[in-house]
Amino acid sequence: MCFLGRLRSDINAIILDYLTVAGYPNAAAKFSTEANLSPQQPSSSIQSRQRIQTFIYKGEIESAIHALNDLDPSILDEDEPLHFALLRLQLVELIRKSRPGGDIGPALEFAQTQLGPKAPRTPQFLEDLEKTMSLLVFDHDNLDPSLAALLQPGLRREVADKVNKAVLERQQQRMDAAIRHLVQMRAWSEEVVRKEGKKDLPARIDLGLDGDDSDRQGGAENGTEPMITT
Repeated sequence: MCFLGRLRSDINAIILDYLTVAGYPNAAAKFSTEANLSPQQPSSSIQSRQRIQTFIYKGEIESAIHALNDLDPSILDEDEPLHFALLRLQLVELIRKSRPGGDIGPALEFAQTQLGPKAPRTPQFLEDLEKTMSLLVFDHDNLDPSLAALLQPGLRREVADKVNKAVLERQQQRMDAAIRHLVQMRAWSEEVVRKEGKKDLPARIDLGLDGDDSDRQGGAENGTEPMITT
């Protein structure tokens, strides 16, 4: 296969991977047919994201953190606010299990060892930790609305959305890097061929990625398909 053919095939594979991972199954199915590629099964990345979100919705935060690290350990290493939000939610779940009349020891130990060292780094971390620790003091049946909100499903949804967004952004960064690499390969190869003078090349080489007019009139299949974010 010539270089341009290989490059086009690589780019098509990246586009298909992006459509599948980003959650555009209809567009991915159509593109795989048009590009003569084998359709991908539901991405393991999508399944992992769904699994992580399910753990968070159920309050199983430790399992969610493990699953997220299995998917991409660099996310929590590089996103301290997200890591703190997950740990704080884990503390909320530990406090929930300890009330009423239960053992608050695990919650206190977790707060001291996991959140305590991180809280002084920013005023927001410290404020969030102090507010969460208030749940150990006050009756959960008569909480201030701002404290009661910590025990509502909304906090789980908020953290789950943040995690999902972080995963998608990281995947997009990797996709962008792969596409940039292919573009650089193409430019380098064209330059080598022109310098060697073995073959005349046109000023612009069309890779045929733009499609025809009918492709651009595809409506929902070409850009407006609702994105699956779960």
